[in-house]
Amino acid sequence: MSIQAMLRMIFLLVFIGWLMIWVMLPTKLYKNTWTPKLDSKLTSTYFAGQGTNLLLFSFPVMFIAAFGCTYLHFQKKSRGSNYSKSAIAFLKRPVLVMAPLGIVSALELIFAAMFVALLIWSLANYLYVSFRHLHMHKEGEKIWEAKFRSVSLRLGYIGNICWAFLFFPVTRGSSLLPLVGLTSESSIKYHIWLGHLSNMLFAAHAVGFIIYWAITNQMAEMLEWSKTWVSNVAGVIAIVIALPMWVTSLPRFRRKMFEVFFYTHHLYLLYIFFYILHVGDAYFCMILPGIFLFLIDRYLRFLQSRHRARLLSARLLPCGVVELNFSKTPGFYYNPTSILFVNVPRISKLQWHPFTVTSDCNMEPDKLSVVIKSGGSWSQKLYKEVSSSMDHLEISTEGPYGPDSSHFLRRESLVLVCGGSGISPFISIIREIIFQSQKSNVKVPRVVMICAFKNSADITMLDLLLPISGSPAQISQIQLQIEAYITREQEQPNTDTQKPLQTIWFKPSPLDSPISAALGPNNWLWLGAIISSSFVMFLLLLGIVTRYYIYPTDHNTEQIYHFSYRALWDMFLVCVCIFIVSSVVFLWRKKQNAREDNQIQNTEIPTAATSPVSWFSGADSELESLPHQSLVQTTKVHFGSRPDLKKILFDIKESDVGVLACGPRKMRHEVAKICSSGLANNLHFETISFTL
Repeated sequence: MSIQAMLRMIFLLVFIGWLMIWVMLPTKLYKNTWTPKLDSKLTSTYFAGQGTNLLLFSFPVMFIAAFGCTYLHFQKKSRGSNYSKSAIAFLKRPVLVMAPLGIVSALELIFAAMFVALLIWSLANYLYVSFRHLHMHKEGEKIWEAKFRSVSLRLGYIGNICWAFLFFPVTRGSSLLPLVGLTSESSIKYHIWLGHLSNMLFAAHAVGFIIYWAITNQMAEMLEWSKTWVSNVAGVIAIVIALPMWVTSLPRFRRKMFEVFFYTHHLYLLYIFFYILHVGDAYFCMILPGIFLFLIDRYLRFLQSRHRARLLSARLLPCGVVELNFSKTPGFYYNPTSILFVNVPRISKLQWHPFTVTSDCNMEPDKLSVVIKSGGSWSQKLYKEVSSSMDHLEISTEGPYGPDSSHFLRRESLVLVCGGSGISPFISIIREIIFQSQKSNVKVPRVVMICAFKNSADITMLDLLLPISGSPAQISQIQLQIEAYITREQEQPNTDTQKPLQTIWFKPSPLDSPISAALGPNNWLWLGAIISSSFVMFLLLLGIVTRYYIYPTDHNTEQIYHFSYRALWDMFLVCVCIFIVSSVVFLWRKKQNAREDNQIQNTEIPTAATSPVSWFSGADSELESLPHQSLVQTTKVHFGSRPDLKKILFDIKESDVGVLACGPRKMRHEVAKICSSGLANNLHFETISFTL
């Protein structure tokens, strides 16, 4: 057994053990038998009542996250070798295609059912234990009122279970997602599901207590900030903050008013703050791993985004599409279909937009490209900025984030179905296939690309299949069949009136730097060091504060240390440890990368012999047409019709066919239903959604 296999087995056992703790938590056995024994062993003057929860709920996940980084570092050296056709591959087929859930595979449905079963099991056991020992909180309180209060309280407990998983899917740079074969883009729907579920539970929890206080004449309890127990007013503030976040995240609201959703969702910091004040330090330790890893990731992303990326050139298409070409460090590796977040301060200092990376790090080792189609106000302003006479544009980037392997290359054939700008992720796939086809010992899949465009001008996006330095000879080496469908035009328009594809070159700035991993080439190792060091530092400082400040107050004076202050200490120490460790490592890596950056900068300054643009003071940016023959001329174009996807997919006869779909939701759902119909067992579906 290899070391990697042993690590995977250890991670699996630790994770199963962590889940079993959640299963046992609400039971009578855990409360009456396990808790007294665990508290007697783990409750100390250094961690007080947090010791048990830190060991059982926090440590296992932090262990997997830290050592998972080491595992991913060594796996990265054997790129893509982790992929194999597993016996459970059929479970990844879509079985449920419906709004608002989207496309759900059998495996996702099984895990979702198991999670719901965990919530039902927990609620049932919590109520069973509490109903047998009802606690009357007011003299003369009726039994049904006490039971009603107990149900409302336990609904909050169940919501806390959702919060234990809520932040994992949105931790973009986490090691946990690639360990289970997920990306931040593909797992965002789990965050949405958990967010809706937790908000429903917390809303029921809050409404239940308001009704209870009303019928027992205790409405003043809503504003109580207890010194010895949970703060009711902190819970009220938390749910008031959560409601606008929840409403604006509903699909219909989010699509029509995305900016309102975007800015409202940044209230999550206040939501977390008051939520932790409400539940206290012990329950905070139960959900600590997700928040801890999210804060590390968010702070590192903030540090990375402070650097301005070096924009080398842009390609303008007549359909309102712009391709931005950035400089990147040659050793920075990413896989096709990765996503880069882009910020243009000249347009908006706050807005960050995700775009698919279209370049291939093997084919273009020193460049990274993204494609942006003019749709909303932000992208339209960007297109105007790039096409205007400017010689430099300030842009900040974050990422890229993407899959851990290029498993689609193992298929016998690929069917790429896209609509409009949904072609973007397939550009990087085509470029990777072109690169792999140049190797003598590598067999690449046959590719059938089905493109649906509204207008004939959009078909010029096919010219982006090749980079600026590419040639038609390269793409002719692969088996590529392109079928383009123009849905809103009945015949081919006069091509003489169309503008050619144009390239704009920008002058370099000494303040810009190539895009690179936030922590350098050994990103995973440094991330593992940050996770482990900051968590150990947190435990040490928490032990010192508890032993030498909180414990003497509780035991050597007549006072009781404030319940909410304990949670404040936990939050403060978490933030301080993450800030110190992440900053030190990031600045250290920044110094190390500066030397390499200077070498790259010296080699990237264009000369008159190599650059298509004259670089002289005060010169305007020049435009030029792409020199190689347009791919549009070698594409079969169908006017006034839509693709018969069912016929096209069923006509693919290879035994192992990867079907990738990216574009409008209706189109992706149609492809998913065809692949899940059971009429063709050779079709293996994957969706790439470019909208949140």
